[in-house]
Amino acid sequence: MNFASDNTAGVSPEILEALCAANEECAMPYGNDALTEKVQNRFNDLFDCETHVLLVPTGTAANAIALAALSPPHGSIYCHRDSHINCDECGAPEFFTGGAKLVTLPGANGKLHAGELDSALAATSFAVHHTQPAAISISQASEAGTIYGLGEIHQIGDVAKEYNLHLHMDGARFTNALCTIGCSPAEMTWKAGVDVLSFGATKNGAMSAEAIIFFNTALAKDVSFKRKRGGHLFSKMRYLAAQWDAFLSNDLWLKNALHANAMAQKLKEGLDSIPGSELYYPVEANEIFISLPQESLERLEKAGYGFYRWQDPTSPLIRLVTAFNTKESDVDGFINTARL
Repeated sequence: MNFASDNTAGVSPEILEALCAANEECAMPYGNDALTEKVQNRFNDLFDCETHVLLVPTGTAANAIALAALSPPHGSIYCHRDSHINCDECGAPEFFTGGAKLVTLPGANGKLHAGELDSALAATSFAVHHTQPAAISISQASEAGTIYGLGEIHQIGDVAKEYNLHLHMDGARFTNALCTIGCSPAEMTWKAGVDVLSFGATKNGAMSAEAIIFFNTALAKDVSFKRKRGGHLFSKMRYLAAQWDAFLSNDLWLKNALHANAMAQKLKEGLDSIPGSELYYPVEANEIFISLPQESLERLEKAGYGFYRWQDPTSPLIRLVTAFNTKESDVDGFINTARL
């Protein structure tokens, strides 16, 4: 079993069936099809508001295009220093914005904190020699697998309003976070001050399906051109829409995330009992950061289990990620091998 990432998982059968069904008929290209329109309306219902939605194939495209709509080239985007947009997107936000600067801040448990954010913004110079604050980006769940509570999002949203900034949420694991909090999608986004969400489905059972969701629809004025110019306007858009339609049908998106979260808790509880283990962050979604004895890691690697040694190839700190199709037997096998 590969616990390196939820990207190693396959595709939910329901989504594969939907792709096959979409393949049976012809449809107009570039999003001018009935299925894409249906999905737009589904997002409006899901978030209980009027939204503007753009479907894209990757999370990097979702984040970078969203941020390009929020910041001019001379703008600053405030984010956590370990955020995906800072560490794992090869400069895509800077590329798509035309040069906006990512201003990174520390924060316990992989999260930005409103007080530190306020202090950093208060110290900003508005002289022409400096980039100007334009947006804040938070990851839900964070790169540490932790979750912003509703109060924390509201506090950051208040900071954004105070400084007249836009708030973006990187929701690659949005559903995992939502299931843990147990609130509505609206409560975790626009009602808390979020202007734009990058909503991920790929890590939660889709083949390749992400959505940029504008709650502040005025910000979406030119974003369709940014998607096209960036090479992410699918001609056969119905294949992205089909994935979203199946993903949001019969609560598949919630069932998949709930299962992944439950498997992470089971794995965490089993590994906690191993002498010498140390948990680095609270397990709040489907990621675990834990150090294990070297002999345990060597046995696991020899047995063929996949995972990342997080700091370097010899580090005892590893990241484990569970997915919608992780089996209880896989979790039990990992724990038993680590205990031997």
